[in-house]
Amino acid sequence: MPLAEILAFETDVLIIGGGMAGAWAALGAARAGAQVTLVDKGYVGTSGVTAAAGPGHWWVAPEHREEAVRQRAAAGEGLADPRWMHRILDTTWRHLPTIASHYAFTPDRSGKPAYRALRGPEYLRALRALVDEAGVHVLDHHPALELLRHTDGSVAGAQGVALRSGAAWSVRAGAVVLATGGSAFLSKLLGADNNTGDGYLMAAELGAELSGMEFTNAYCIAPAHSSMTRSMSYVFARYFDEAGHELHIPPGPLQTSVLARALLRGRVSCTLDRMPSDLRAALPTISPNVMLPFTRRGIDPFVDRFEVTLRAEGTVRGIGGLRVASPACETTVARLFVAGDAASREPVAGAISGGGNINSAWALSSGLWAGRAAAARVRQEGRRSHEPATQAGQAGLRPHRHAAAVDRPAAVAAVQRAMLDYDRNIFRDAVGLSASQARLEAAWQDVSDHAAADATNATQTLRLRETAALLATARWIVGSALQRRETRGMHRRTDIPRTLPGYAHRLTVGGLRRVWHRADAVLGEAQEEAA
Repeated sequence: MPLAEILAFETDVLIIGGGMAGAWAALGAARAGAQVTLVDKGYVGTSGVTAAAGPGHWWVAPEHREEAVRQRAAAGEGLADPRWMHRILDTTWRHLPTIASHYAFTPDRSGKPAYRALRGPEYLRALRALVDEAGVHVLDHHPALELLRHTDGSVAGAQGVALRSGAAWSVRAGAVVLATGGSAFLSKLLGADNNTGDGYLMAAELGAELSGMEFTNAYCIAPAHSSMTRSMSYVFARYFDEAGHELHIPPGPLQTSVLARALLRGRVSCTLDRMPSDLRAALPTISPNVMLPFTRRGIDPFVDRFEVTLRAEGTVRGIGGLRVASPACETTVARLFVAGDAASREPVAGAISGGGNINSAWALSSGLWAGRAAAARVRQEGRRSHEPATQAGQAGLRPHRHAAAVDRPAAVAAVQRAMLDYDRNIFRDAVGLSASQARLEAAWQDVSDHAAADATNATQTLRLRETAALLATARWIVGSALQRRETRGMHRRTDIPRTLPGYAHRLTVGGLRRVWHRADAVLGEAQEEAA
């Protein structure tokens, strides 16, 4: 079907994105009595980074939380809020066990259910079953392309395409939750190729703000021949350069930068021969898919050496995303809520990656909060579907100037040079960041001025829109990295290798035609709820 054929309907709450956060948001809204529609690029239950992982959750008993929060707040280098941390710990503690009807928690040594770590494929399958049982209307393979706007600037719904039929869809909604994930910039991070920053772009077109975008240069070690970015095993790795000399690359916070320096000099291989025998035996249970790439190539990673690389994780494991402007995870756009990797994790992680445990607890908690709050807003104020609404989409859909062919591979290459290459993104300085900024601005200008939707090709239209989102996200990141003239947390400036008290604030960023920045004090967003 051509895109001119439109499937149109309305709902109370529209969830965009069907990973962990989107599923929890759908459950939160549906259990609050709302009519809920969930749309996803892929298939809800296998889509996103969680489905291919072994997600841990920040799981801390009440009597130990003060110390856990104290330690984590110190690691956040002044940009986290302990009250938000307590909130996600409490919400995760109370709600994660509720999936036991569909998920078999592995017992710990005492025979009690072990809630801290889950098996990703089974976890997402359980969430899909719960979403279906809750009566959520799920549209798989229906990516959103743009949001709809009321005349007062609030969100009115969204539009997108059905990839299998080619038809367009349009949903009017009383509230929208963006759970579109982050962006790994097509780095081959496991499960992340659908994560291209779409939600950031759609929200920014309505005027939403982002924050923490400079804290997005997380990398994960992986076999060079594979996208298997499950890195726990590499705690036991020994590394070697091309000449076979062993390298001193200790596990810990400096591992990424030390390994990146070695990779800039040449190829690096490693062996996992130091892994204890009991962990080797347990590995297929802990991470069932880790051994598959080795088995297929006839590699015994506990004996043989194999080449490794670092794959960028961008905002998937980093911090940056849409700024949460209230305890309900509403953005700065009315009726537009955000959850999971699409939201900035600064309130709970500060300036350093939360890792799997905090990130997973954040996805669960922010999803529930956003879904419930969206349902409450519609219950209080109605759907407003009778009011006029306009399409908000710009770059990749409606050119600012005139439609013309654009070099999409060149635009993606500009993004990846800035966001993947170690010398530009791990080792940052003003010269490299400025060069990246200039190249990104030129590519953005081309795409925003000339790229147009193809009414006969849904996939091509989606790819153009993804390219625009990649460019927009990279521009916000590079601009923020230039603005933060210090080294703090994940953000490392080789030209300014010091943490400076004058930068103990968050950086808010936004804008499309022109990127802007604003320094914001860490005021503690949870104060409103506490009051």
